[in-house]
Formats: sequence, C-alpha cells, structure tokens
Amino acid sequence: MRPFSRLRPARASLRWKIAALAAATACLVAVAVGLLVHLWTAQDIRARAEARAFNSVYSAMDVYRRTGTLADGAELDPAELPAALRHPSDGDRHTAYDGHVEGNVGPSVWAAQRTGGPDSPVLAVRANMSTELHTLRQLDVTMAVASLVAVAAAVPLAAYGAGLLARRLRRVSETAGRISAGDLDARTGPTKGDDEVADIAATVDAMADSLGRRLRTERQFTADVAHELRTPVGGLLAAADLLPAGETEDLLRARVRDLRGLVEDLLEISRLDAGAEQPVRAHVPLGAVVSEAVARTGYDAEVTVADEATTVETDPRRLERIVGNLVVNAHRHGATPVRVTVEGRTVVVRDHGPGFPADLLLDGPRRFHTGAAERGAGHGLGLTIALGQAQLLGAGLRFGNAPDGGAVATLRLPA
Repeated sequence: MRPFSRLRPARASLRWKIAALAAATACLVAVAVGLLVHLWTAQDIRARAEARAFNSVYSAMDVYRRTGTLADGAELDPAELPAALRHPSDGDRHTAYDGHVEGNVGPSVWAAQRTGGPDSPVLAVRANMSTELHTLRQLDVTMAVASLVAVAAAVPLAAYGAGLLARRLRRVSETAGRISAGDLDARTGPTKGDDEVADIAATVDAMADSLGRRLRTERQFTADVAHELRTPVGGLLAAADLLPAGETEDLLRARVRDLRGLVEDLLEISRLDAGAEQPVRAHVPLGAVVSEAVARTGYDAEVTVADEATTVETDPRRLERIVGNLVVNAHRHGATPVRVTVEGRTVVVRDHGPGFPADLLLDGPRRFHTGAAERGAGHGLGLTIALGQAQLLGAGLRFGNAPDGGAVATLRLPA
C-alpha cells in the first residue's frame, strides 16, 4: 500500500448495480408483456362476444319471423338495452358494449335488430362476458406470479454473472493499484475469455512491462552514473588537499564534499531500488540510538526520550540514517527549534518552519524534488532515502504538518 493515498468514498458494488439493472429490465419486460397479453386477450374476448351476439340475434330473428315466438335469451325492447340500440335507424343488425355490472350480470355485448318497420319493436340478445373476463383476471394473476418468479430467478443469476465479471475487474484493479504502489512485478496473469475485460488486463500487464523496463533503465543509469562519478570525485577531494590553505581551498573542498555526498546518496538509492540492501538486526536501546544519530548531524535539536529502557530489534545503522536525514531536512528546509521525541517505538521529528508542501503530503517524497520554494534548496534525496530505509526495516514513515505550523515526520518501528 502507498503511504500517501486518498480516501475514496464508499461506492455501490458493480455486482449489485448489474443485478439491479437486470431486475429492473426483467420487471419492465414482465410489465410490457403482461400489458400486451391483457390488452390482446381483452380485445379478443370482446370480439368473440360481439360475434356470438351478432349470430344469436340473427337466429332469434329467424325464429321470431317464422313462429312469432322468442328464442331462448332473446327479448323485445328490454329495459337494459343500451341507448345506442333502442332506436336503430335501419333494419340491420347492430352491436353495442355495456360495461354496467348489476347483480350477477357482468359486462355484456348486446346485439339488436328491428323486427319490422320503423315503429316495430327491437329484438335484442345479450352475450355476457363474465366467464371470459374471470378467465382474463386469472390470466393476469398467472402472468404476475410468473413475472415475480422470473425476476426472482433473474436477480441471483445476474448477481452471479456480475460477480464473475466484478472479480475479474477487481483483479485488474488490484494489480493496477499494486503497480501504482511500486510493485512492478505485479501482473493480472492469464485472463479467461476474449472480451473487453481481457483486453484491459492485457493492457495493464503491457503497461507494467513497459514501465518496469523504463524504471530499470533509469535505475541502472543512476547507478552507473553514481559509480562512474565516485572515482573522479575522490580524486578531486585528494587534489583539494594539495591546494594551499585559503578561502579558495575551503570553498573548493566544501563543494567537492557536497558532490561526494550527492554521489553516495545516488548509490544508496540505486541499491535500495535494486533490492540489494538487507538489514542487519540487533536489539538496541531506541533512545540512545536516536540521540547518537542527532548528535552525528552536527545540528542542535532537542531530544526527549520518554523511556530510556525501551529496546527495539532493528538495524541501528539504518535507523541512524533515517533519523539523521529527518533532522538534517528539518534544519535545512524548516526552522528552529527542532524537536525529536521518542515514545515507545515511535520517533517524531518536528520543526517550526513552513511545513511540508501539499504534493509531498499527497504523493510522498520524490528524488530531486524539494517541493515549495520556501522550504529551501536541495536535491530532494534525504527524505527519499529515509522512506526507502524505513520500508526496508518494515517501519512506517508518515509526513504531516502541525496545526500551529511546522513539518512533522513520524517514524513507527515494527514490534
């Protein structure tokens, strides 16, 4: 994990988003199909009722004209006859829908025809649709139950399928996160399927390969340059000793010492990058090691040790390197007073300067990058080396700013 990462807000899982979408789609399809089936069936019931009434009035009229009697179901000018059929303008057969429900008589279709001239009575027949409409209601219930069953089956299946997809995407995301955190050997591995997720995974792996090659080339270049500079810098330092004493000799010697320190820092970073460093652990008193490291820097700093008896198992040389770099950074880029506090397994170095810049707090220290101009000049390697050595020791190194001003570096050694 990167020590400097933004907190991401909680978000809904892709798996349940897809499951919710599948449920909504299934509900929409079920409603659409149910509505279409209902409308089509209702129209068919009414059409068949009209045909039945139309044929019945034809048969009843034939019986009435031949025998003068009314067939079963036929009536002359019934009181329930719809107004549209009471006074037909011709002698043809006509039908009308009556949705009125009274007693056990449900919605019906009436068919009527005049028995003779304009003033003759109207023969009418009713085709009741109660049975068919009851069947339609049963069909609606069946469709609703079937839709609920379909939704209940679709959601788990969609969640399962989405879970497979989400796991593949999560694997790619985790790999990308590991690469972003510096693990250039992380890969998604073989990905099943020939789809967009497989393409993304292959692209992430290709990106990691390319990034790894570039970083290895950069690290090798840094190590080669530092190694090649080490000999001529040593020669320069020896040559400076041969100069006559004076201001020029002092200035040249100081610059050569700075150059040698830069070369040594570059070599140390290249060894950390290459994983060539291994800690040599020992049980040491933490307070004494920190006090010695502060004294070696040559800077004044107030050291407070809560418990002199606290011992830790660590590499004392690397621990001194971390504390020394933090104290030097506090003096060079911050302001006095610089305070070093040792409590338990935690070492806190604080200055009273402008504090760490925002980009360092967000992304961590970067080599050859000192951040804000008010924090002074430098190569930006001290904090980079401190962080690398802390990671080698398994310790946590966090950077922050105090509420009342000043940079705060907190080193927590592992138990």
